[in-house]
Amino acid sequence: MPEHASAHAGPTSDALVRRDDQGSKIGMWLFLFTEILLFGGLFLLYASYRHRFPAAFHSGGKTLDVFIGGLNTVVLISSSLTVALSITALRRGAKRLCLGLLGFTIACAATFMVNKFIEWSAKFHHGLIPGSEHMAQLPHGEAVFYGLYFAMTGLHGVHVVIGASLITWVMLLIRRGKTTGENYVVLENVGLYWHIVDLVWIYLFPLFYLIS
Repeated sequence: MPEHASAHAGPTSDALVRRDDQGSKIGMWLFLFTEILLFGGLFLLYASYRHRFPAAFHSGGKTLDVFIGGLNTVVLISSSLTVALSITALRRGAKRLCLGLLGFTIACAATFMVNKFIEWSAKFHHGLIPGSEHMAQLPHGEAVFYGLYFAMTGLHGVHVVIGASLITWVMLLIRRGKTTGENYVVLENVGLYWHIVDLVWIYLFPLFYLIS
């Protein structure tokens, strides 16, 4: 009788956890797909206006700081690496190493935002403020370029802040033992989000800073 009952027993707790993890991953990929659609639409808008105003976009790109843009690219690529390494560290039971790698990722996010603040401040100092009278007086093509620049890099900056906040939250879960080497799907999902944030910047950097 016990053997017969066990044969018809429901799924084990491990099976339920795996099912929840799979559902969580599918949900994350669907969310990331919407993010790709969002930025993909902006990239198409950029492409159409660049085709219409090639000289103005080239002129606008020359005013951007390539060094800061390149530095931010290196910073985000490094942060993407440390996020990937943190997952491996947690799965191997190296909790302290995992937290250190995630802490470094947050430091990279902070560095990125500080650099972006410096860059934007320089633009504001020269009167290039979205909606300002100075922006309205620019040639139409240059005004479009700076409008897209502020909109797309600003939206990306919001995603950087959200990603850093999520990583901080995951670090708290790891410290409390709620996210472990056996149950690391939350960290993995946040890592996927961070990789998308980095990937978007890899496209933004050449589109705005390296216009030829």
